[in-house]
Amino acid sequence: MNAHRPPLAGVIGWPIGHSRSPRLHGHWLRRYGIDGYYVPIGLAPEDFARGLAGLPLLGFRGVNVTIPHKEAALAAASEVTERAARVGAANTLTFLPDGGIEADNTDGYGFLENLRQGAPGWAADRGPALVLGAGGASRAVVAALLEAGAPEIRLANRTRARAERLAGDLGGPVRVIDWADISEAADGAALIVNTSALGMVGQPPLDIRLDGAPGHALVTDIVYEPLVTPILAAAAARGLRVVDGLGMLLHQGVPGFARWFGKTPLVDADLREAVLGRR
Repeated sequence: MNAHRPPLAGVIGWPIGHSRSPRLHGHWLRRYGIDGYYVPIGLAPEDFARGLAGLPLLGFRGVNVTIPHKEAALAAASEVTERAARVGAANTLTFLPDGGIEADNTDGYGFLENLRQGAPGWAADRGPALVLGAGGASRAVVAALLEAGAPEIRLANRTRARAERLAGDLGGPVRVIDWADISEAADGAALIVNTSALGMVGQPPLDIRLDGAPGHALVTDIVYEPLVTPILAAAAARGLRVVDGLGMLLHQGVPGFARWFGKTPLVDADLREAVLGRR
């Protein structure tokens, strides 16, 4: 690396103004006294390849990638981690000294670490998981749960065919269920995960009954706007353990920051407050 250049990283998306990643990484840079920068980069899909190619020349060490570029990011890489290959998308790119690009997907890592931190003692092998939604985030979540030893995953999506494609791609003990049956599928589930947009600000609430969920069940939502989504509120009212979705965002940023800036950062209460704009 050029000693006269401060380390640079960023996040690429379209649009990008809503991203909290600059706030996240900026907090870490200040905390650890690193003379570097992390910036938002808006690139339309037709400009992604050309824009990405120019970043190493400007001194970038890597970038996070968000909607709609995660699949294009994987295709642009010369090296792909096993988890990125399994998910079929990348959210973390590292520019290599030889001019190549390494693609990784840290979404599943962030999901698991959020649960481990937010619900001490939780383990994926404790019982069946019910996963709602079958988009890109769901793919990363299901892959991570399978790798962590989940004995059964009940997968539901409003469009069943999409859930069947995901189940077919990942294999393992994934059982597709009809969306109309999600309340019944919560019976006996040790983990209930909402990866759909339902419950997000501006979206309809997620309509699910949790009556049959066991008392030890953990309920989580990858949505973090609002922090307490309808499913989390319903679960808390029943006395179930809940973990909000913000921690997934925070933890997924750890591997990239460590690669680009040479420091493995902490995810703690101060970081949460900073990313939420409360300090």
